[in-house]
Amino acid sequence: MDCSSSSNEISMESYNTGQNMQQKLDLMRSSVEKQDPTSKEVDDVVLKRFLRHRKLDVEKASDSFLKYLTWRNTFVPNGSISESEIQNQISHKKFFLQGFDKKGRPLVVVFQGRDVPTNGKKSLDELQRYLVYTLDKICARMSCGQEQFSAIVDLKGWGFSKLDLNASPSMLSILQVYLRPSSDSNDATEHAISLFQQ
Repeated sequence: MDCSSSSNEISMESYNTGQNMQQKLDLMRSSVEKQDPTSKEVDDVVLKRFLRHRKLDVEKASDSFLKYLTWRNTFVPNGSISESEIQNQISHKKFFLQGFDKKGRPLVVVFQGRDVPTNGKKSLDELQRYLVYTLDKICARMSCGQEQFSAIVDLKGWGFSKLDLNASPSMLSILQVYLRPSSDSNDATEHAISLFQQ
């Protein structure tokens, strides 16, 4: 077997894929900047996430990105969430950044049992802002080009009595919008409730 021809094929395929990505990225950037000039501030890494998620379909990727940008500008008009907006959530001490995992991804530890179910719109709004705040903190620790983080979730003290049915749909929606396509996380769960164990 001729290994050199095999490696040449792989490197050519890799080159063509990179070249195709760059062409699609250029088209997408042109498209989104025409529709929303504020998108000029967004780096290529973010746009590539949307392109990969939409299998390099520029139109679909542009549409998804513009929806994300609109949501972001509406939900976080000042560019970041101030700790003064989420004091109650911070006081629960349920989220901690703990360095990096073996692959250099930010490591997050979450104590889900410390969560207190929301009570009313004001409380739900604060919880949503807290989620965005924590995701911003995680993303700020990612190195350039990094798209993943690891999470350890401790479920000790958490159960169905603490399941917040009012907050769950909106939290999942924020995660879906915020994490931007293909921003994966790895997670481990400690003290899992028996429903999740075999």
